[in-house]
Amino acid sequence: MALGAFFSRLKEGLTRSTQKLTQGITDVFTKRTLDDAALDELEELLIAADLGPRVAVRVIDNFRRTRFGKEVTDEEVKTTLAAEIAAILEPAAVPLVIDPTRAPHVVMMVGVNGTGKTTTIGKLAQFYRDQGIKPMMVAGDTFRAAAVEQLQVWGQRTHVPVVRGAQESDPASLAFDALGRASAEGIGLLLIDTAGRLHNKTALMEELRKIIRVIKKRDPSAPHSVILVLDATTGQNAVQQVRVFKEMVDITGLIVTKLDGSARGGIVVALAEEFALPVHAVGVGERLEDLRPFSAAEFAYGLVGGGAGAKL
Repeated sequence: MALGAFFSRLKEGLTRSTQKLTQGITDVFTKRTLDDAALDELEELLIAADLGPRVAVRVIDNFRRTRFGKEVTDEEVKTTLAAEIAAILEPAAVPLVIDPTRAPHVVMMVGVNGTGKTTTIGKLAQFYRDQGIKPMMVAGDTFRAAAVEQLQVWGQRTHVPVVRGAQESDPASLAFDALGRASAEGIGLLLIDTAGRLHNKTALMEELRKIIRVIKKRDPSAPHSVILVLDATTGQNAVQQVRVFKEMVDITGLIVTKLDGSARGGIVVALAEEFALPVHAVGVGERLEDLRPFSAAEFAYGLVGGGAGAKL
């Protein structure tokens, strides 16, 4: 999908987030002096849009420093807000680079069930296959038959091999064997799916840590990336999920899915400000091409209803 087409999909996906935020700005700032009352209302709008209190304070401080006491229009506020959001997001817009010297580069995918983790693995496999990298997928959520079947479907769609084990087999052993097979077959990217059941956090923590311990016996540098997949529709719950998974494993980056069905797109900004973790990609739909590397400018101007134009 061309950049312009994806930007259109992103804007379309962010429509609900945009409407909630920009309508509020228009209501507050129709040729109004930027005083304390106006800034208080803007701060409430930003927090309600899931940008989070830290981002809200940063943005308000900037407005107070640069525009306080001046008459401003809603368009001026939106333009300034987009630039401020882009500045927050820019350090987080880091693509997932596959190291060709690893052979394979091992990516461990984590996240609660329902975030789109398995689907994201399939899309990543296609994305990197299109770049000439040979991927392999591992159905590591061995206790959930639906996850294994879903990954096999993605394997058929993308023409990428899927390593699976018996129902309820040991995920760590499966990952170990898959890494050996990947090395022997010249695979460039090994994508390992994992369980996401948080109702028993201790058991999940041990399972994830065991997978890491066991694959290190074959490659001490693995996994090379540990990516947490988050569902944008959960809003501020995504912040708590990052905290929980950071306790379990060393998260190296994030992927945010389901922005096409969420009024909570601002959560991406809150995550970037709170954790300073790379946001590798965002998802705006179910199609293969609906997962793309994250662009700070695209997202910021999409969130406030701006166009790509010269801003990108």
